[in-house]
Amino acid sequence: MMEDNSREGSGYTDPWPPVRGDYQVGDPSSAVAVVTLASALLIKGSAIFGQCVTENLGLEKIVANVISNCNIRFVIICGLESKGHLPGNTLLALHKNGIDGQGRILGSKGAIPFIQNLPEKAVSRFQEQVELLDCIGLVDTEKIEALVARYSYAQPYQAEPFLVFKRRAAPSPIEACDADLSLGAGVVMDASA
Repeated sequence: MMEDNSREGSGYTDPWPPVRGDYQVGDPSSAVAVVTLASALLIKGSAIFGQCVTENLGLEKIVANVISNCNIRFVIICGLESKGHLPGNTLLALHKNGIDGQGRILGSKGAIPFIQNLPEKAVSRFQEQVELLDCIGLVDTEKIEALVARYSYAQPYQAEPFLVFKRRAAPSPIEACDADLSLGAGVVMDASA
Protein backbone atom coordinates (compact mmCIF):
# COMPACT_ATOMS: atom_id res chain seq x y z
CA MET A 1 0.00 0.00 0.00
CA MET A 2 1.38 3.37 -1.03
CA GLU A 3 1.65 6.03 1.63
CA ASP A 4 -0.13 9.24 0.66
CA ASN A 5 2.33 12.00 1.37
CA SER A 6 1.15 14.51 -1.21
CA ARG A 7 0.65 18.17 -0.47
CA GLU A 8 -3.00 19.15 -0.35
CA GLY A 9 -3.86 20.55 -3.77
CA SER A 10 -0.26 20.84 -4.99
CA GLY A 11 -0.42 17.92 -7.41
CA TYR A 12 2.89 16.41 -6.34
CA THR A 13 4.39 14.36 -3.56
CA ASP A 14 6.22 16.00 -0.71
CA PRO A 15 9.18 15.97 -0.93
CA TRP A 16 9.32 16.13 -4.71
CA PRO A 17 10.94 14.66 -6.70
CA PRO A 18 11.09 11.39 -4.76
CA VAL A 19 13.93 9.74 -6.72
CA ARG A 20 17.47 11.10 -6.86
CA GLY A 21 19.14 11.58 -10.20
CA ASP A 22 21.11 13.85 -12.51
CA TYR A 23 18.53 16.64 -12.72
CA GLN A 24 17.62 20.09 -11.47
CA VAL A 25 14.24 21.09 -10.11
CA GLY A 26 12.64 24.23 -11.48
CA ASP A 27 8.98 25.08 -10.84
CA PRO A 28 7.09 21.94 -9.70
CA SER A 29 3.82 23.53 -10.81
CA SER A 30 5.01 23.64 -14.45
CA ALA A 31 3.39 21.17 -16.84
CA VAL A 32 6.71 20.36 -18.56
CA ALA A 33 9.66 18.09 -17.75
CA VAL A 34 12.73 18.16 -19.99
CA VAL A 35 15.06 15.23 -20.66
CA THR A 36 18.30 16.48 -22.22
CA LEU A 37 19.70 13.00 -22.92
CA ALA A 38 23.53 13.12 -23.10
CA SER A 39 23.62 16.93 -23.42
CA ALA A 40 24.29 19.08 -20.37
CA LEU A 41 21.80 21.89 -20.96
CA LEU A 42 20.38 24.48 -18.57
CA ILE A 43 16.64 24.82 -19.25
CA LYS A 44 14.55 27.49 -17.52
CA GLY A 45 10.83 27.29 -16.78
CA SER A 46 10.32 23.53 -16.52
CA ALA A 47 9.27 21.52 -13.48
CA ILE A 48 12.42 19.42 -13.74
CA PHE A 49 15.19 18.97 -16.31
CA GLY A 50 18.29 16.89 -16.65
CA GLN A 51 20.30 14.31 -18.47
CA CYS A 52 19.52 10.64 -19.08
CA VAL A 53 22.21 8.44 -20.59
CA THR A 54 20.85 4.96 -19.83
CA GLU A 55 17.81 3.21 -21.23
CA ASN A 56 16.94 1.33 -18.06
CA LEU A 57 17.57 2.90 -14.63
CA GLY A 58 17.60 6.41 -16.08
CA LEU A 59 14.16 5.89 -17.61
CA GLU A 60 12.84 4.39 -14.38
CA LYS A 61 13.85 7.55 -12.52
CA ILE A 62 12.17 9.75 -15.13
CA VAL A 63 8.92 7.79 -14.95
CA ALA A 64 8.89 7.70 -11.14
CA ASN A 65 9.53 11.44 -10.79
CA VAL A 66 7.06 12.45 -13.50
CA ILE A 67 4.11 10.38 -12.26
CA SER A 68 4.65 11.65 -8.71
CA ASN A 69 3.77 15.15 -10.00
CA CYS A 70 0.32 15.44 -11.62
CA ASN A 71 1.17 18.91 -12.90
CA ILE A 72 3.55 17.41 -15.47
CA ARG A 73 1.67 16.72 -18.71
CA PHE A 74 4.51 17.01 -21.27
CA VAL A 75 8.02 15.59 -21.46
CA ILE A 76 10.35 17.22 -23.96
CA ILE A 77 13.07 14.82 -25.11
CA CYS A 78 15.95 16.84 -26.51
CA GLY A 79 19.73 16.89 -26.69
CA LEU A 80 22.00 14.30 -28.22
CA GLU A 81 21.44 10.56 -27.80
CA SER A 82 23.82 8.47 -25.70
CA LYS A 83 25.40 6.13 -28.24
CA GLY A 84 24.50 2.47 -27.82
CA HIS A 85 22.06 3.07 -25.00
CA LEU A 86 19.63 5.29 -26.94
CA PRO A 87 17.55 6.48 -23.96
CA GLY A 88 15.56 8.90 -26.13
CA ASN A 89 14.51 6.18 -28.55
CA THR A 90 13.75 3.91 -25.61
CA LEU A 91 11.66 6.52 -23.77
CA LEU A 92 9.59 7.03 -26.92
CA ALA A 93 9.17 3.24 -27.28
CA LEU A 94 8.19 2.87 -23.61
CA HIS A 95 5.52 5.53 -23.95
CA LYS A 96 4.17 4.14 -27.22
CA ASN A 97 4.45 0.37 -26.65
CA GLY A 98 4.97 -0.29 -22.94
CA ILE A 99 6.75 -3.37 -21.61
CA ASP A 100 6.35 -7.12 -21.99
CA GLY A 101 6.01 -9.66 -19.16
CA GLN A 102 9.77 -9.65 -18.56
CA GLY A 103 10.03 -5.85 -18.40
CA ARG A 104 11.53 -5.44 -21.89
CA ILE A 105 10.61 -2.13 -23.49
CA LEU A 106 8.89 -3.08 -26.72
CA GLY A 107 10.31 -1.49 -29.87
CA SER A 108 13.45 -0.04 -28.27
CA LYS A 109 16.75 -0.05 -30.15
CA GLY A 110 18.75 0.42 -26.92
CA ALA A 111 21.31 -2.09 -25.68
CA ILE A 112 19.56 -3.04 -22.41
CA PRO A 113 15.96 -1.76 -22.61
CA PHE A 114 14.49 -3.26 -19.45
CA ILE A 115 12.30 -1.83 -16.70
CA GLN A 116 12.92 -3.84 -13.54
CA ASN A 117 11.95 -1.56 -10.66
CA LEU A 118 8.59 -0.20 -11.77
CA PRO A 119 5.23 -1.95 -11.73
CA GLU A 120 3.26 -2.09 -14.98
CA LYS A 121 0.75 0.32 -13.39
CA ALA A 122 3.49 2.98 -13.20
CA VAL A 123 4.25 2.58 -16.90
CA SER A 124 0.53 2.77 -17.74
CA ARG A 125 0.16 5.89 -15.63
CA PHE A 126 3.13 7.49 -17.44
CA GLN A 127 1.55 6.68 -20.80
CA GLU A 128 -1.78 8.22 -19.72
CA GLN A 129 -0.46 11.26 -17.87
CA VAL A 130 2.03 12.74 -20.31
CA GLU A 131 2.56 13.47 -23.95
CA LEU A 132 6.14 13.18 -25.25
CA LEU A 133 7.59 15.83 -27.53
CA ASP A 134 10.30 14.23 -29.68
CA CYS A 135 12.99 16.87 -30.15
CA ILE A 136 15.96 14.47 -30.11
CA GLY A 137 18.99 16.29 -31.50
CA LEU A 138 17.76 19.77 -30.51
CA VAL A 139 20.36 21.52 -28.32
CA ASP A 140 19.31 25.16 -28.83
CA THR A 141 18.22 26.19 -25.32
CA GLU A 142 16.20 29.16 -26.59
CA LYS A 143 14.08 26.88 -28.79
CA ILE A 144 13.68 24.34 -25.97
CA GLU A 145 12.66 27.08 -23.51
CA ALA A 146 10.13 28.38 -26.06
CA LEU A 147 8.57 24.89 -26.12
CA VAL A 148 8.57 24.82 -22.32
CA ALA A 149 6.76 28.17 -22.24
CA ARG A 150 4.27 27.01 -24.89
CA TYR A 151 3.25 23.86 -22.95
CA SER A 152 3.71 25.02 -19.32
CA TYR A 153 0.09 25.83 -18.56
CA ALA A 154 -1.75 22.56 -19.22
CA GLN A 155 -4.29 21.36 -16.68
CA PRO A 156 -2.96 18.86 -14.10
CA TYR A 157 -3.64 15.15 -14.54
CA GLN A 158 -6.84 14.35 -12.65
CA ALA A 159 -5.60 11.77 -10.16
CA GLU A 160 -3.50 11.56 -7.04
CA PRO A 161 0.30 11.62 -7.43
CA PHE A 162 1.58 8.08 -8.07
CA LEU A 163 4.43 7.29 -5.70
CA VAL A 164 6.53 4.34 -6.82
CA PHE A 165 9.49 4.50 -4.47
CA LYS A 166 9.43 5.53 -0.85
CA ARG A 167 12.40 7.49 0.43
CA ARG A 168 14.37 5.59 2.99
CA ALA A 169 14.24 6.96 6.48
CA ALA A 170 17.23 9.08 7.33
CA PRO A 171 19.71 7.20 9.50
CA SER A 172 19.42 8.07 13.14
CA PRO A 173 22.27 10.24 14.40
CA ILE A 174 25.05 8.47 16.23
CA GLU A 175 26.47 10.14 19.29
CA ALA A 176 30.25 10.15 19.56
CA CYS A 177 30.06 8.09 22.73
CA ASP A 178 28.08 5.33 20.90
CA ALA A 179 30.57 5.01 18.05
CA ASP A 180 33.32 2.47 17.48
CA LEU A 181 35.54 5.04 15.77
CA SER A 182 35.55 8.84 15.80
CA LEU A 183 36.96 10.47 12.67
CA GLY A 184 36.66 14.04 13.98
CA ALA A 185 34.38 16.96 13.05
CA GLY A 186 31.31 14.99 14.14
CA VAL A 187 32.04 12.08 11.80
CA VAL A 188 31.77 8.72 13.59
CA MET A 189 31.46 5.07 12.63
CA ASP A 190 29.24 2.51 14.32
CA ALA A 191 30.05 -0.96 12.96
CA SER A 192 26.80 -2.40 14.33
CA ALA A 193 24.72 0.04 12.24
